[in-house]
Amino acid sequence: MGCACGTKNKDGKVAGCNNNGACGTGGCNKMNVFDWLSNMDVPTEDRFDVAEIRFKNGRKDFYRNKENISLHTGDAVVVEAMTGHHVGYVSMQGELVRLQMQKKKVANDDEIKKVYRLAHTKDLEKFEEVKKRELPALYHAREVIRKMNLGMKLSDVEFQADNTKAVFYYSADERVDFRELIKVLATEFRVRVEMRQISLRQEAGRLGGIGVCGRELCCSTWLSDFKNVATSAARYQNLSLNPSKLSGQCGRLKCCLNYELETYMDALKFIPDVESPLLTEKGEARLQKTDIFRKIMWFAFKDENNWYALNVDRVNEILKMNQEGKRPASLELNEEEVKVPIATLNSDLANLDKKFRDKGRNKNRNKNRRSGDDRRNPNQKKPNNRNQGNQNPNQRKPNNPNPPNNRKG
Repeated sequence: MGCACGTKNKDGKVAGCNNNGACGTGGCNKMNVFDWLSNMDVPTEDRFDVAEIRFKNGRKDFYRNKENISLHTGDAVVVEAMTGHHVGYVSMQGELVRLQMQKKKVANDDEIKKVYRLAHTKDLEKFEEVKKRELPALYHAREVIRKMNLGMKLSDVEFQADNTKAVFYYSADERVDFRELIKVLATEFRVRVEMRQISLRQEAGRLGGIGVCGRELCCSTWLSDFKNVATSAARYQNLSLNPSKLSGQCGRLKCCLNYELETYMDALKFIPDVESPLLTEKGEARLQKTDIFRKIMWFAFKDENNWYALNVDRVNEILKMNQEGKRPASLELNEEEVKVPIATLNSDLANLDKKFRDKGRNKNRNKNRRSGDDRRNPNQKKPNNRNQGNQNPNQRKPNNPNPPNNRKG
Protein backbone atom coordinates (compact mmCIF):
# COMPACT_ATOMS: atom_id res chain seq x y z
CA MET A 1 0.00 0.00 0.00
CA GLY A 2 0.98 3.64 -0.03
CA CYS A 3 2.13 3.81 3.56
CA ALA A 4 5.42 2.10 4.37
CA CYS A 5 5.28 2.55 8.15
CA GLY A 6 3.65 -0.83 8.72
CA THR A 7 5.93 -2.83 6.45
CA LYS A 8 8.78 -4.91 7.85
CA ASN A 9 12.23 -5.50 6.51
CA LYS A 10 14.16 -8.79 6.32
CA ASP A 11 15.11 -8.60 10.01
CA GLY A 12 11.46 -8.43 11.06
CA LYS A 13 11.66 -4.81 12.20
CA VAL A 14 9.31 -2.05 11.13
CA ALA A 15 10.90 -0.27 8.20
CA GLY A 16 9.18 3.10 8.48
CA CYS A 17 8.84 5.67 5.74
CA ASN A 18 11.52 8.11 7.03
CA ASN A 19 9.27 11.01 6.12
CA ASN A 20 10.50 13.16 9.03
CA GLY A 21 7.24 13.73 10.83
CA ALA A 22 4.70 13.88 8.01
CA CYS A 23 2.74 11.08 9.72
CA GLY A 24 1.57 13.66 12.26
CA THR A 25 -0.70 15.21 9.64
CA GLY A 26 -2.94 12.18 9.18
CA GLY A 27 -0.79 9.69 7.29
CA CYS A 28 2.48 9.25 5.46
CA ASN A 29 1.15 10.99 2.36
CA LYS A 30 1.99 14.65 2.12
CA MET A 31 -0.72 17.04 1.01
CA ASN A 32 -3.48 14.64 2.05
CA VAL A 33 -7.08 15.54 1.18
CA PHE A 34 -10.05 14.25 3.16
CA ASP A 35 -12.56 12.64 0.81
CA TRP A 36 -15.83 13.76 2.37
CA LEU A 37 -17.81 12.13 -0.48
CA SER A 38 -16.39 8.65 0.05
CA ASN A 39 -19.32 7.43 2.19
CA MET A 40 -21.97 8.63 -0.25
CA ASP A 41 -23.55 6.11 -2.62
CA VAL A 42 -22.84 7.10 -6.22
CA PRO A 43 -24.14 5.06 -9.19
CA THR A 44 -21.38 2.97 -10.75
CA GLU A 45 -22.18 4.02 -14.30
CA ASP A 46 -21.92 7.71 -13.34
CA ARG A 47 -18.69 7.35 -11.39
CA PHE A 48 -15.99 9.82 -12.45
CA ASP A 49 -13.24 7.85 -14.21
CA VAL A 50 -10.32 10.18 -13.37
CA ALA A 51 -8.19 9.53 -10.30
CA GLU A 52 -5.63 11.71 -8.55
CA ILE A 53 -2.22 10.04 -8.26
CA ARG A 54 0.49 11.15 -5.84
CA PHE A 55 4.22 10.92 -6.48
CA LYS A 56 7.36 11.86 -4.57
CA ASN A 57 7.13 14.79 -2.11
CA GLY A 58 3.45 15.44 -2.63
CA ARG A 59 3.51 16.02 -6.40
CA LYS A 60 0.09 15.08 -7.81
CA ASP A 61 -1.41 14.62 -11.23
CA PHE A 62 -4.66 13.33 -12.78
CA TYR A 63 -4.93 10.03 -14.70
CA ARG A 64 -7.89 8.41 -16.39
CA ASN A 65 -9.00 4.94 -15.34
CA LYS A 66 -10.11 3.63 -18.72
CA GLU A 67 -9.98 -0.02 -17.71
CA ASN A 68 -12.37 0.54 -14.76
CA ILE A 69 -9.86 -0.90 -12.32
CA SER A 70 -11.09 -1.17 -8.73
CA LEU A 71 -8.93 1.43 -7.00
CA HIS A 72 -8.71 2.41 -3.34
CA THR A 73 -6.90 5.28 -1.68
CA GLY A 74 -3.27 4.31 -1.12
CA ASP A 75 -3.04 1.67 -3.85
CA ALA A 76 0.19 1.60 -5.85
CA VAL A 77 -0.53 1.88 -9.58
CA VAL A 78 1.50 1.95 -12.80
CA VAL A 79 0.64 5.03 -14.84
CA GLU A 80 1.57 6.39 -18.24
CA ALA A 81 4.52 8.77 -18.54
CA MET A 82 6.04 10.84 -21.32
CA THR A 83 8.57 8.11 -22.00
CA GLY A 84 7.77 4.77 -20.43
CA HIS A 85 5.82 4.37 -17.20
CA HIS A 86 5.94 5.50 -13.60
CA VAL A 87 4.66 4.24 -10.23
CA GLY A 88 2.43 6.36 -8.00
CA TYR A 89 -0.17 6.04 -5.28
CA VAL A 90 -3.88 6.79 -5.44
CA SER A 91 -4.62 9.85 -3.29
CA MET A 92 -8.22 10.61 -4.30
CA GLN A 93 -10.94 9.42 -6.67
CA GLY A 94 -14.61 9.97 -7.40
CA GLU A 95 -16.53 13.22 -7.60
CA LEU A 96 -14.01 15.05 -5.44
CA VAL A 97 -11.47 14.69 -8.25
CA ARG A 98 -13.85 16.52 -10.58
CA LEU A 99 -13.97 19.42 -8.12
CA GLN A 100 -10.18 19.45 -7.83
CA MET A 101 -9.82 19.59 -11.61
CA GLN A 102 -12.20 22.53 -11.77
CA LYS A 103 -10.30 24.28 -9.00
CA LYS A 104 -6.93 23.80 -10.73
CA LYS A 105 -8.46 24.50 -14.16
CA VAL A 106 -7.47 21.16 -15.68
CA ALA A 107 -9.47 20.29 -18.79
CA ASN A 108 -11.16 16.89 -18.91
CA ASP A 109 -10.00 15.92 -22.41
CA ASP A 110 -7.98 13.28 -24.21
CA GLU A 111 -4.66 14.75 -23.06
CA ILE A 112 -5.11 13.16 -19.63
CA LYS A 113 -2.83 10.14 -19.34
CA LYS A 114 -4.20 6.79 -18.26
CA VAL A 115 -3.70 4.26 -15.48
CA TYR A 116 -2.24 0.99 -16.77
CA ARG A 117 -2.76 -1.40 -13.86
CA LEU A 118 -2.19 -2.03 -10.19
CA ALA A 119 1.51 -2.30 -9.32
CA HIS A 120 2.82 -5.80 -8.74
CA THR A 121 5.49 -6.82 -6.27
CA LYS A 122 8.18 -6.81 -8.97
CA ASP A 123 7.20 -3.26 -9.96
CA LEU A 124 7.57 -2.08 -6.38
CA GLU A 125 10.90 -3.87 -5.88
CA LYS A 126 12.32 -2.33 -9.04
CA PHE A 127 11.01 1.05 -8.01
CA GLU A 128 12.75 0.77 -4.64
CA GLU A 129 16.06 -0.01 -6.37
CA VAL A 130 15.65 2.99 -8.64
CA LYS A 131 14.97 5.32 -5.70
CA LYS A 132 18.31 4.34 -4.17
CA ARG A 133 20.03 6.20 -7.00
CA GLU A 134 18.41 9.52 -6.13
CA LEU A 135 20.56 10.58 -3.17
CA PRO A 136 23.98 9.79 -4.78
CA ALA A 137 22.81 11.50 -7.98
CA LEU A 138 21.82 14.60 -6.00
CA TYR A 139 25.23 14.90 -4.34
CA HIS A 140 27.12 14.30 -7.58
CA ALA A 141 25.00 16.84 -9.49
CA ARG A 142 25.70 19.45 -6.86
CA GLU A 143 29.44 18.90 -7.28
CA VAL A 144 29.10 19.35 -11.04
CA ILE A 145 27.10 22.57 -10.55
CA ARG A 146 29.74 23.91 -8.18
CA LYS A 147 32.54 23.19 -10.66
CA MET A 148 30.62 24.88 -13.48
CA ASN A 149 29.94 27.86 -11.19
CA LEU A 150 26.22 28.00 -12.01
CA GLY A 151 23.94 30.24 -9.99
CA MET A 152 21.38 27.62 -9.08
CA LYS A 153 20.46 25.53 -6.05
CA LEU A 154 19.64 21.87 -6.62
CA SER A 155 17.12 20.66 -4.06
CA ASP A 156 15.75 17.27 -5.17
CA VAL A 157 16.02 14.49 -7.76
CA GLU A 158 13.24 12.11 -8.85
CA PHE A 159 13.94 9.04 -10.99
CA GLN A 160 11.19 7.49 -13.05
CA ALA A 161 10.17 3.97 -12.09
CA ASP A 162 11.38 2.45 -15.36
CA ASN A 163 14.82 4.06 -14.83
CA THR A 164 14.73 5.96 -18.14
CA LYS A 165 14.30 9.54 -16.93
CA ALA A 166 15.45 11.74 -14.04
CA VAL A 167 13.93 15.09 -13.06
CA PHE A 168 16.23 17.56 -11.25
CA TYR A 169 14.43 20.26 -9.23
CA TYR A 170 16.33 23.50 -8.71
CA SER A 171 15.75 27.12 -7.67
CA ALA A 172 17.53 30.20 -8.98
CA ASP A 173 17.16 33.96 -8.75
CA GLU A 174 18.13 34.56 -12.37
CA ARG A 175 18.00 32.72 -15.65
CA VAL A 176 20.56 29.89 -15.84
CA ASP A 177 22.05 28.31 -18.95
CA PHE A 178 22.21 24.63 -18.00
CA ARG A 179 22.57 23.06 -21.46
CA GLU A 180 26.11 21.91 -20.75
CA LEU A 181 25.01 20.60 -17.35
CA ILE A 182 22.31 18.41 -18.97
CA LYS A 183 24.86 16.85 -21.31
CA VAL A 184 27.20 15.98 -18.44
CA LEU A 185 24.45 14.50 -16.25
CA ALA A 186 22.90 12.51 -19.10
CA THR A 187 26.28 11.03 -19.98
CA GLU A 188 27.10 10.02 -16.38
CA PHE A 189 23.68 8.65 -15.33
CA ARG A 190 22.71 7.29 -18.78
CA VAL A 191 19.15 8.57 -18.46
CA ARG A 192 17.12 11.33 -19.97
CA VAL A 193 17.61 14.45 -17.81
CA GLU A 194 14.97 17.13 -17.25
CA MET A 195 15.68 20.34 -15.30
CA ARG A 196 12.59 21.79 -13.61
CA GLN A 197 12.73 25.14 -11.86
CA ILE A 198 10.63 25.62 -8.71
CA SER A 199 10.10 28.58 -6.43
CA LEU A 200 11.62 28.91 -2.98
CA ARG A 201 8.25 28.22 -1.37
CA GLN A 202 7.86 25.01 -3.39
CA GLU A 203 11.38 24.04 -2.44
CA ALA A 204 10.58 24.42 1.26
CA GLY A 205 7.42 22.38 0.73
CA ARG A 206 9.36 19.54 -0.88
CA LEU A 207 12.04 19.49 1.81
CA GLY A 208 9.62 19.95 4.74
CA GLY A 209 10.44 21.05 8.26
CA ILE A 210 9.04 22.47 11.49
CA GLY A 211 7.94 26.10 11.72
CA VAL A 212 8.32 28.51 14.62
CA CYS A 213 4.77 27.61 15.70
CA GLY A 214 5.94 24.07 16.48
CA ARG A 215 3.95 22.44 13.67
CA GLU A 216 4.96 21.18 10.25
CA LEU A 217 5.23 23.68 7.46
CA CYS A 218 1.92 24.51 5.84
CA CYS A 219 3.48 24.31 2.37
CA SER A 220 4.48 20.67 2.98
CA THR A 221 1.22 19.48 4.55
CA TRP A 222 -1.83 21.19 3.03
CA LEU A 223 -1.01 24.50 1.31
CA SER A 224 -0.75 24.15 -2.46
CA ASP A 225 -1.60 27.63 -3.77
CA PHE A 226 1.07 30.18 -2.86
CA LYS A 227 -0.27 33.72 -2.81
CA ASN A 228 1.76 36.87 -2.74
CA VAL A 229 2.61 38.10 0.77
CA ALA A 230 3.38 41.82 1.11
CA THR A 231 4.96 43.70 3.99
CA SER A 232 1.72 45.69 4.34
CA ALA A 233 0.15 42.55 5.85
CA ALA A 234 2.59 42.86 8.76
CA ARG A 235 1.91 46.59 9.14
CA TYR A 236 -1.85 46.10 9.31
CA GLN A 237 -1.36 43.54 12.09
CA ASN A 238 1.01 45.84 14.07
CA LEU A 239 3.88 43.37 13.78
CA SER A 240 7.49 44.34 14.11
CA LEU A 241 9.12 44.63 10.69
CA ASN A 242 11.93 42.29 11.62
CA PRO A 243 12.98 40.14 8.62
CA SER A 244 14.29 37.34 10.82
CA LYS A 245 10.89 36.96 12.50
CA LEU A 246 8.67 37.53 9.47
CA SER A 247 10.58 35.22 7.11
CA GLY A 248 9.95 31.50 6.87
CA GLN A 249 12.40 28.70 6.11
CA CYS A 250 12.15 29.55 2.42
CA GLY A 251 13.57 33.03 3.06
CA ARG A 252 10.34 34.73 1.98
CA LEU A 253 7.60 36.28 4.08
CA LYS A 254 5.55 33.70 5.95
CA CYS A 255 2.37 32.55 4.23
CA CYS A 256 0.52 32.65 7.55
CA LEU A 257 0.63 36.47 7.48
CA ASN A 258 -2.32 36.31 5.08
CA TYR A 259 -4.44 34.02 7.25
CA GLU A 260 -5.81 36.69 9.64
CA LEU A 261 -5.34 39.70 7.38
CA GLU A 262 -9.03 40.02 6.48
CA THR A 263 -10.04 39.93 10.15
CA TYR A 264 -7.59 42.73 10.93
CA MET A 265 -8.80 44.75 7.95
CA ASP A 266 -12.40 44.56 9.21
CA ALA A 267 -11.35 45.58 12.74
CA LEU A 268 -9.25 48.51 11.46
CA LYS A 269 -12.37 50.18 10.04
CA PHE A 270 -13.23 51.34 13.58
CA ILE A 271 -9.71 52.55 14.43
CA PRO A 272 -9.07 56.25 13.65
CA ASP A 273 -6.03 57.30 11.65
CA VAL A 274 -3.76 59.29 13.95
CA GLU A 275 -1.22 60.83 11.60
CA SER A 276 -0.22 63.69 13.91
CA PRO A 277 0.06 63.95 17.72
CA LEU A 278 -2.96 64.81 19.85
CA LEU A 279 -2.83 68.42 21.03
CA THR A 280 -3.65 69.06 24.69
CA GLU A 281 -2.94 71.87 27.13
CA LYS A 282 -0.48 69.56 28.80
CA GLY A 283 1.45 69.01 25.57
CA GLU A 284 1.56 66.81 22.47
CA ALA A 285 0.66 63.15 22.95
CA ARG A 286 1.98 60.70 20.38
CA LEU A 287 0.57 57.29 19.54
CA GLN A 288 2.66 54.44 20.96
CA LYS A 289 0.58 51.29 20.52
CA THR A 290 -2.85 50.16 19.31
CA ASP A 291 -4.88 47.15 20.42
CA ILE A 292 -7.02 46.65 17.34
CA PHE A 293 -9.53 44.13 18.69
CA ARG A 294 -9.97 45.78 22.12
CA LYS A 295 -10.14 49.22 20.44
CA ILE A 296 -7.68 50.77 22.87
CA MET A 297 -4.91 53.20 21.88
CA TRP A 298 -1.94 54.17 24.07
CA PHE A 299 -0.49 57.69 23.98
CA ALA A 300 2.49 59.24 25.73
CA PHE A 301 3.84 62.76 26.15
CA LYS A 302 7.30 63.68 25.00
CA ASP A 303 8.94 64.15 28.40
CA GLU A 304 7.05 61.36 30.22
CA ASN A 305 7.45 57.63 30.39
CA ASN A 306 3.82 56.96 31.33
CA TRP A 307 1.41 55.67 28.70
CA TYR A 308 -2.26 56.67 28.76
CA ALA A 309 -4.83 54.16 27.49
CA LEU A 310 -7.73 55.75 25.60
CA ASN A 311 -10.65 54.09 23.88
CA VAL A 312 -11.52 54.85 20.29
CA ASP A 313 -14.42 57.17 21.17
CA ARG A 314 -12.20 59.39 23.31
CA VAL A 315 -9.57 59.59 20.57
CA ASN A 316 -12.19 60.62 18.01
CA GLU A 317 -13.46 63.28 20.42
CA ILE A 318 -9.97 64.77 20.87
CA LEU A 319 -9.35 64.71 17.12
CA LYS A 320 -12.59 66.58 16.54
CA MET A 321 -11.63 69.21 19.14
CA ASN A 322 -8.23 69.66 17.51
CA GLN A 323 -9.85 70.19 14.12
CA GLU A 324 -12.00 72.93 15.68
CA GLY A 325 -8.92 74.59 17.13
CA LYS A 326 -9.61 73.51 20.71
CA ARG A 327 -7.40 71.63 23.13
CA PRO A 328 -8.57 69.52 26.05
CA ALA A 329 -7.00 69.99 29.45
CA SER A 330 -5.58 66.47 29.36
CA LEU A 331 -6.12 63.20 27.59
CA GLU A 332 -8.74 62.15 30.13
CA LEU A 333 -10.53 65.47 30.80
CA ASN A 334 -11.73 68.24 28.53
CA GLU A 335 -11.64 70.92 31.27
CA GLU A 336 -9.45 71.20 34.29
CA GLU A 337 -11.18 70.58 37.61
CA VAL A 338 -11.81 73.64 39.85
CA LYS A 339 -9.48 73.39 42.82
CA VAL A 340 -10.43 74.65 46.31
CA PRO A 341 -8.04 77.40 47.56
CA ILE A 342 -5.55 76.30 50.17
CA ALA A 343 -6.53 79.20 52.49
CA THR A 344 -10.14 77.99 52.59
CA LEU A 345 -9.02 74.50 53.46
CA ASN A 346 -6.78 75.87 56.27
CA SER A 347 -9.61 77.99 57.73
CA ASP A 348 -11.91 74.98 57.83
CA LEU A 349 -9.25 72.95 59.59
CA ALA A 350 -8.70 75.79 62.08
CA ASN A 351 -12.43 75.94 62.87
CA LEU A 352 -12.50 72.20 63.47
CA ASP A 353 -9.49 72.43 65.79
CA LYS A 354 -11.11 75.28 67.75
CA LYS A 355 -14.36 73.38 68.07
CA PHE A 356 -12.71 70.26 69.48
CA ARG A 357 -10.43 72.39 71.69
CA ASP A 358 -13.43 74.22 73.30
CA LYS A 359 -15.24 70.98 73.75
CA GLY A 360 -12.25 69.55 75.62
CA ARG A 361 -12.04 72.61 77.89
CA ASN A 362 -15.73 72.39 78.92
CA LYS A 363 -15.30 68.75 79.73
CA ASN A 364 -12.29 69.42 81.98
CA ARG A 365 -14.15 72.29 83.73
CA ASN A 366 -17.13 70.08 84.67
CA LYS A 367 -14.74 67.44 85.94
CA ASN A 368 -12.95 69.96 88.19
CA ARG A 369 -16.28 71.10 89.69
CA ARG A 370 -17.21 67.58 90.72
CA SER A 371 -13.83 66.94 92.27
CA GLY A 372 -14.04 70.25 94.29
CA ASP A 373 -17.35 69.30 95.96
CA ASP A 374 -15.87 66.03 97.08
CA ARG A 375 -12.97 67.82 98.78
CA ARG A 376 -15.30 70.15 100.78
CA ASN A 377 -17.36 67.27 102.39
CA PRO A 378 -14.96 64.38 102.85
CA ASN A 379 -17.14 62.66 105.57
CA GLN A 380 -20.41 63.07 103.72
CA LYS A 381 -21.85 59.80 102.59
CA LYS A 382 -24.45 59.15 100.04
CA PRO A 383 -27.87 58.30 101.48
CA ASN A 384 -28.48 54.57 101.76
CA ASN A 385 -32.23 54.62 102.27
CA ARG A 386 -35.22 56.84 101.89
CA ASN A 387 -35.22 58.14 105.59
CA GLN A 388 -31.61 59.11 105.52
CA GLY A 389 -32.19 60.92 102.31
CA ASN A 390 -34.73 63.24 104.03
CA GLN A 391 -32.25 64.39 106.67
CA ASN A 392 -30.57 67.74 106.58
CA PRO A 393 -27.28 67.35 104.84
CA ASN A 394 -25.68 70.07 107.02
CA GLN A 395 -26.71 68.34 110.26
CA ARG A 396 -23.92 66.30 111.83
CA LYS A 397 -24.04 63.62 114.50
CA PRO A 398 -22.38 64.48 117.91
CA ASN A 399 -19.07 62.85 118.53
CA ASN A 400 -18.98 60.41 121.49
CA PRO A 401 -15.46 60.26 122.86
CA ASN A 402 -16.33 57.42 125.26
CA PRO A 403 -18.41 54.84 123.48
CA PRO A 404 -20.21 52.44 125.84
CA ASN A 405 -18.62 49.08 126.36
CA ASN A 406 -21.19 46.46 125.53
CA ARG A 407 -18.97 43.57 126.47
CA LYS A 408 -20.19 41.38 129.29
CA GLY A 409 -17.71 40.79 132.07
